[in-house]
Amino acid sequence: MEADYVIVGAGSAGCAMAYRLVEAGKSVIVIEYGGWDGGPFINMPGALSYPMNMSIYDWGYQSEPEPHLGGRQLAAPRGKVIGGSSSINGMVYVRGHAMDYDHWRDQGADGWGYADVLPYFKRMETSHGGQKGWRGTDGPLHISRGKRDNPLTQAFVEAGREAGYETTADYNGEKQEGFGPMEATIHRGARWSAAQAYLRPAQKKGAVLHKGMVTKVVIEEGRATGVEVERGGSRETIRARAEVILSASAFNTPKLLMLSGVGPAAHLAEHGIDVVADRPGVGANLQDHLELYIQMAATQPVSLFKYWNLLGKAYVGARWLLTRTGPGASNQFESAAFIRSRPGVQYPDIQYHFLPMAVRYDGQAAAEGHGFQAHVGPMRSASRGSVTLRSARAEDSPKILFNYMSDAKDWEDFRTCIRLTREIFEQPAFAPYAGHEIQPGSDAQSDEALDDFIREHVESAYHPCGTARMGRRDDPTAVVDPEGRVIGVDALRVADSSIFPRITNGNLNGPSILVGEKMADHVLGRSLPPENSEPWVHPEWESKQR
Repeated sequence: MEADYVIVGAGSAGCAMAYRLVEAGKSVIVIEYGGWDGGPFINMPGALSYPMNMSIYDWGYQSEPEPHLGGRQLAAPRGKVIGGSSSINGMVYVRGHAMDYDHWRDQGADGWGYADVLPYFKRMETSHGGQKGWRGTDGPLHISRGKRDNPLTQAFVEAGREAGYETTADYNGEKQEGFGPMEATIHRGARWSAAQAYLRPAQKKGAVLHKGMVTKVVIEEGRATGVEVERGGSRETIRARAEVILSASAFNTPKLLMLSGVGPAAHLAEHGIDVVADRPGVGANLQDHLELYIQMAATQPVSLFKYWNLLGKAYVGARWLLTRTGPGASNQFESAAFIRSRPGVQYPDIQYHFLPMAVRYDGQAAAEGHGFQAHVGPMRSASRGSVTLRSARAEDSPKILFNYMSDAKDWEDFRTCIRLTREIFEQPAFAPYAGHEIQPGSDAQSDEALDDFIREHVESAYHPCGTARMGRRDDPTAVVDPEGRVIGVDALRVADSSIFPRITNGNLNGPSILVGEKMADHVLGRSLPPENSEPWVHPEWESKQR
């Protein structure tokens, strides 16, 4: 088998890349290890806690024992299914803040400033209810809002306003900062993954989807010529006439690069791998968002807990299967906020997901019954981790060490998050509903008590990135140049969240799809003209926190 382009990974960026390349008349083979994405647990938004806990859909990775979290190993799910992580994620859609991309540009990712990426966000979106002029209207990716008819969902935004924060009608438009409606990759009551948006149309245009596990990139005389694929116990080489493109995730892309001889020379030598290109940045610079659930008991039976029994779940499931409506048609993250932690912070560095129920990502409901919670965490931690090889065997999982909370400021930021959240929940809007604090609990007030809670309860928001950082070709820590080309190897490109120089504000599915869209244009030697739209920045950010 051979094609012009071989894409490894049918995830968020890989699907977008495939669509744009076949649209331009190129032949494309997409190789995906995972299987079918058609099951109800994937497609029903309300069932989002299931697929990321199912081994059929998830690679099942865990971090190494995290030294600053008491040796806890945290779940690190990645989609092992058509659509990749866009088929198992929480469906929340966030572009990131304009200044995130200006920071990328200033760090050496030339051509990736906000003016450069805004046209690509608009090209990829069909926004249902977004701000006119700032949002796309005819792209492959449908982005919608929930009905927001739960009184708790409304109370969260009103409480933010009462606490003195901004409100925003569209955090993906001109103004990210503030409280307002959350957006999701949901269309007509069902998950709208990258597979739905891009891969199915790409297949209709001739893209070939091939099942198998890629074991390495075949590099001959400094040029990527194909990939070695294992399927059913046998190995074959799929050749790329033009380029190999890795879109295999922030964990599997660096792993594949290292297995192929691209990475830190000493680490490769430890595993007996011949060095093709000594790139110390491969696997370094790993970043993620951490979050806490601040949970409150509810004094009225208004939360989703009423469905948290066999009969309730049967009703929700049946209604969704028959009509694509009801609680199952929403991810239930329908209100959001982005705020600044202190004066002098120019743009938001804290994100909220509000949920009208007290429940964990693994589906464990709070014992107290009716409740609600805010997922909260800092956006720009200084902590950095790494992805390294466990062995030279492709079937072995990579070693993932996030090194969470290794910077003293992380602890300060999380304590701030907890205290600001408590203040929001104490506003008049929540007075009819708010009972006692389930967690951390009213006893946890001192810095030490809050640190103990953080250490024990902080969870990944599942936003890994940065492990094949984009930068200028003369930057020794960069892995790819601003067009995604691997430095030191010809005809090899990376297009996924591993190229992020720094993590963006919010959830990473949107920015990952952006990477696929924009890198496809770099492959094709074209680009959209920049747009100089000025995003909103708090006029008194230097002196005020809100």
